Amino acid sequence: MPVFQIIAKRLVGLVFVVLGVSVITFIVSHLIPGDPARLIAGDRASEAMVDAIREKLGLNLPLYEQYWLYLKGLLQGDLGTSIRTGRPVLQDLLAFFPATMELAVVSLILAILIGVPLGVLSAVYKNKWIDQITRTVSVMGISMPAFWLGMGLIIIFYGNLSWFPAGGRLSQGVPVPPFVTGFYLVDSLLAGEMQTFYSALKHIVLPAVTLSFVHLGVVSRQIRSSMLEQLSEDYIRTAKAYGLPKWQVILRHALPNALIPSVTVLGLALGDLLYGAVLTETVFSWPGMGLYVVNSIQALDFPAVMGFAVLVSFVYVLLNLLVDLLYLLIDPRIKEVG
Repeated sequence: MPVFQIIAKRLVGLVFVVLGVSVITFIVSHLIPGDPARLIAGDRASEAMVDAIREKLGLNLPLYEQYWLYLKGLLQGDLGTSIRTGRPVLQDLLAFFPATMELAVVSLILAILIGVPLGVLSAVYKNKWIDQITRTVSVMGISMPAFWLGMGLIIIFYGNLSWFPAGGRLSQGVPVPPFVTGFYLVDSLLAGEMQTFYSALKHIVLPAVTLSFVHLGVVSRQIRSSMLEQLSEDYIRTAKAYGLPKWQVILRHALPNALIPSVTVLGLALGDLLYGAVLTETVFSWPGMGLYVVNSIQALDFPAVMGFAVLVSFVYVLLNLLVDLLYLLIDPRIKEVG
């Protein structure tokens, strides 16, 4: 299939995904009991003041009119105005997006650096003790709630050992690095501010470990399955018959081919991490989109909640598109068929 056809199909899918997400989040947001206008005005405000706020925000209109106005703005790139902050939702989300993306990227790197070796060892030593440990860790990672793991890490490594801070991105008094990428680890290195770098590194360890643990299990299981399939192929037996060293056959021949079907899991894991950051950021007071949307839910800030869902869904579909395009580069079989 030509590249432009893949892009066209994904872009059409992106439109339907965004529309579907906007409808679902709009309905769910308005099913939550409570009145945002009353919340903004306060308990002592008169009904006239509440009605004026409700009219200003358009909350007095029928739901279908509210959604139509929201959809028209969405098609123009306008996610609405936050009821809680009074700023455009897109502006708020873009301000918090670098923190969430930095946490997600570091978590994915940890999941890959630990999950891939575990998956390889688990496949090579199938049904041995290391395989049993890897499968146990995988099940624990998939089934363990992120908030429970996060609180446990805080109790151990902050409360008892005092090795790492419990929340935030930087320690008090440490200057924020000049903005380049929005990633404190990267920006502090670019600016040569090592104090800021070490502080940012210490602050990101616990939330990144918490967020990566679920995907560590997914990655290791995927690599194990792909490696077992590759190790049973004829070309591996041929390489062994030629007398090539065992680990040269595994790392230079089997592993690269096993990574190809794992690209989808690794690529989409980044999108999952953006959604999964909500609980982790809340536990660790990480100032990203997750903490922002939790505060917005508590304030009945419908535009902010819907804007978060739409933006993350948009990024998720784009990542899916990039994964498809990446397949064209790394898998010669797809080039031949194309």
